[in-house]
Amino acid sequence: MSEVDLTSEQYEKCREAGEILAEVRDEAAEKVEVGVSHLEVAEWAEQRIRELGGEPAFPVNISIDEEAAHATPKIDDDSTFGEEMVNLDIGVHVDGWLADTAVTVDLSGHGELTRASEEALDAALELVEPGVETGEIGAAVESVIDGYGFNPVVNLTGHGLGHWEQHTTPNIPNREVSQSTTLEVGDVVAIEPFATDGSGKVSEGSDEEIFALDSEGSVRDRTARQALNQIVEEFRTLPFATRWLDVSRPKMALRRLKQQDIVHGYPVLKEDDGYYVSQKEHTIIVTENGCEVTTRSR
Repeated sequence: MSEVDLTSEQYEKCREAGEILAEVRDEAAEKVEVGVSHLEVAEWAEQRIRELGGEPAFPVNISIDEEAAHATPKIDDDSTFGEEMVNLDIGVHVDGWLADTAVTVDLSGHGELTRASEEALDAALELVEPGVETGEIGAAVESVIDGYGFNPVVNLTGHGLGHWEQHTTPNIPNREVSQSTTLEVGDVVAIEPFATDGSGKVSEGSDEEIFALDSEGSVRDRTARQALNQIVEEFRTLPFATRWLDVSRPKMALRRLKQQDIVHGYPVLKEDDGYYVSQKEHTIIVTENGCEVTTRSR
């Protein structure tokens, strides 16, 4: 294998994205209180990322109670936080080089569930070094969450981060698996344990507010064409929210683009009603001696 230069521009931009993201995550988490607007927190965080010199890598995810991923406020969303479990999942890119992080703010009184995902992430990070199998990391995550009496969400995984690619290899499972990948120096990876008091499998809900480009194509409808131009220029292949589109009828434009297989949606992923999901995530760079956590609080 060729030598990996961890001081190269690509890794410096990953570090810069992580530094911005750590600050925004911590500040956004402090804003999550009963009665506060979901949309205000999401838009504040996305704007703060830009102020600090980055760009959102995907819309701020605000997942409530049984929701695990892909929930973001709608246009003119009037939802406010209640006594709920709130997962904030936020991403930043600098010139397409990415960082991804998540934290659970528990307003529901289920602190043990929050601690389960936090400690599972700590256990995973302790194992990371070149040559470690991703299945071994998954086993450590599962062991910690099991120890709390909860289940890991087995059909969600951590993932590699590429250039303008939000999910790439290797996958980092949240349970022990027999077939896995070996981590190598220079891998940039998001590790994200999810813990739940439910079954441990999430399914797709009906809500869909996040989309991403599949392929460019010819579009007859003017509004859909305007939306596509913005998507290609601003977001490229990264996920974006309906509310980010500067067109007169964004939902209609997206429906047309989806019908033509130009974009695909990300339905909200959720546990069964009445259960809770907690999440903790950091982005790391695998180094010679272990790993560098780019999204750690400064």
